Amino acid sequence: MSQADLLKELRIDRSQREAHRSGPPSWLWWLLSALVMLALVAVGAWFALSQRSVDVQTAQAVSPASNPGAGAVLQATGYITARRQATVSAQITGTLTEVLIEEGDHVKKGQILARLDDSAYKASLMATQAQAAASHALVSQLQAQAAQSERDASRLEALVARGLVSRQDAEQARTQVDSQRAQLASQQRQAKAADAQVSVAEVNFDYTVVRAPFDGVITTKDAQVGEIISPLSAGGGFTRTGVGTIVDMGSLEVDVDVNEAYIGRVKAGMPAEAILDAYPDWKIPAHVIAIVPAADRGKATVKVRVAFEGRDDRIVPDMGVRVNFLEQATKTTVVPQGVLVPATAIVQRDGRSVVFVLSGDRVHRREVNPAAQAYGDMRLVPASLQSGDTIVISPPDDLQDGARATDAKTRH
Repeated sequence: MSQADLLKELRIDRSQREAHRSGPPSWLWWLLSALVMLALVAVGAWFALSQRSVDVQTAQAVSPASNPGAGAVLQATGYITARRQATVSAQITGTLTEVLIEEGDHVKKGQILARLDDSAYKASLMATQAQAAASHALVSQLQAQAAQSERDASRLEALVARGLVSRQDAEQARTQVDSQRAQLASQQRQAKAADAQVSVAEVNFDYTVVRAPFDGVITTKDAQVGEIISPLSAGGGFTRTGVGTIVDMGSLEVDVDVNEAYIGRVKAGMPAEAILDAYPDWKIPAHVIAIVPAADRGKATVKVRVAFEGRDDRIVPDMGVRVNFLEQATKTTVVPQGVLVPATAIVQRDGRSVVFVLSGDRVHRREVNPAAQAYGDMRLVPASLQSGDTIVISPPDDLQDGARATDAKTRH
């Protein structure tokens, strides 16, 4: 082929150039590129959201036989309180010279707990005792003088009868006897007053010793040797008002607040069981003492007093406790079939009751048909669940079946 033929082959035909110019416009290419980019971003966001883990609160589905509240007509929480508790103090103001107690000590009624500086009260007692002794000595002297004057008056009256002395002398002797008797009576009253002063001084002196008012256990030690204690608060906070606190462990009971909407289920004398937060597997037999006839307007609750059937050293004041109020025939109660779950775990989705079960890092929705009877804050689910399943409490509205979730209790 010649060079002219090659150049002819490389020449662009005008008709082809026009066809190329009449193709799609450039803005259409930009639009298509933008749509592709948006699709890629949407796919990436969906993937990221599908991998996001939601923090949830969970609880275990339990069998009614193992649930502490099974067979209970009502559950309530409260605290252990002591009906007999006292902050022990002195009845006078003084400086502590001895403190004979420590927390946890068991004490008996009348046992010495502390001593105050008694030097001033001891001196006052000795002074009043001396005054009383002097008063009694003067009484003895006046009694002797009155007895002698009585004898003298009797002799003079005998002599008057014989005409040996004048009647005036006998009358003066009798007047002397009456005067000394009056002096003796007055002195005897002064002696009694002195004895009363001694008694007052002895009481004040005894106040320097602080004793236990009843049998109990020392729960707090509030003062040390060298500090000033007083029955009244004084000294700008530098004066102690008590040596320590003593609790009668035999008077421990439970105070629980029951919602006033359910107080009708509680009766005085009905059986109950108490479960301490510190010992969740220990069911303590108890019974209702009384329903306090007053409601708390702010909390809409009524206080109920519950007594323990027995005494145990593990029960101490201010412990948290849950009380199950039981039916009378607790031994014949039939354990229902199914599992118990928190009432807040059951939510409505598409008009049906469902729960979300956490398995691994995914939640799975399960339809349930809960029983009508409530067990405190638990609901009975006869089917669909098994004991030990991890149930999501108060699931969010946007929680979906298959979503990733993490138990908030396991996140650190």
